[in-house]
Amino acid sequence: MYTETSTHILLTGGQGKTSSRIAQLLHGQGYLIRRAGRSISKPGNEQVGEHAPFDWFDDSNHDDLLQDVHAVYLVAPASMHPEEVMIPFIRRALDASVRRFVLLSSASIPENGPVFGPVHRYLREHAPEWAVLRPSYFMQNLTDARHGHGQSLRQSGHLYTAAGDGKIGFVDADDIAAVGFHALTDKEPHNRELIITGPESLTYDDVAGVIRSVTGLNAKHIRVTPEQLTERHKAAGLPESYAEYLAGMDVRIRLEGMEDQVTDTVLRVTGREPRSLEQFILEHRHGFHLINQEVR
Repeated sequence: MYTETSTHILLTGGQGKTSSRIAQLLHGQGYLIRRAGRSISKPGNEQVGEHAPFDWFDDSNHDDLLQDVHAVYLVAPASMHPEEVMIPFIRRALDASVRRFVLLSSASIPENGPVFGPVHRYLREHAPEWAVLRPSYFMQNLTDARHGHGQSLRQSGHLYTAAGDGKIGFVDADDIAAVGFHALTDKEPHNRELIITGPESLTYDDVAGVIRSVTGLNAKHIRVTPEQLTERHKAAGLPESYAEYLAGMDVRIRLEGMEDQVTDTVLRVTGREPRSLEQFILEHRHGFHLINQEVR
């Protein structure tokens, strides 16, 4: 149990896929948590730590959020230029004597890339202690009804991508959170980027095949054009520039293989093997059986 300090770890994106899981891990080890986000926990959902309202684009309470904080987990807003609000926030945190920062980025986006890249670079150049998590695509996207894949599986049993035969090292958010927990709490700072993948690299055809074999759902991968995928993202509420960028990432997966990699990060950092997609779907098969009933 952690008992050395009364200061908090601030988790932005407090109800998100990784922040919520990191919160549970931190709480289990006795850390004080401040979960910051625009959404609040729904009635009946377990809430650990204190919750504070937070909006990247409204800095009126940012100084208050950073009081008595020694580490921050950074989850960017859905924007092509999150550095415009994130770097000023990081400066405030540094002025408030926060020492450690962990950024959630993407395996697709290096330090010299767009979106998260400028924030990645700023942390490396200015933060005393830092880590950048660069996970591959989340397995939870297949089960989350708010995500395009989870939604389309519920509506039709299909996965729509412009990725073709490109491969991806799909990773469980639990494994990402476990790495994030260590990056936030290990005595020695990581001071590096951490590319996080599952144990294998798969095409979307492979993914549909695993879903079929494990659940009986007649899942199919439907190949669409980047333009069609952009329209799907926009229909889901994403800004046009961000929707176009995400569709373009599918093209790069297909043409450049930019997500076709497998790393040992989960094992090296946490001491356990990452969960495979088959294991993940097997553990969530009840949800897929419900989908099967909906799309028949």
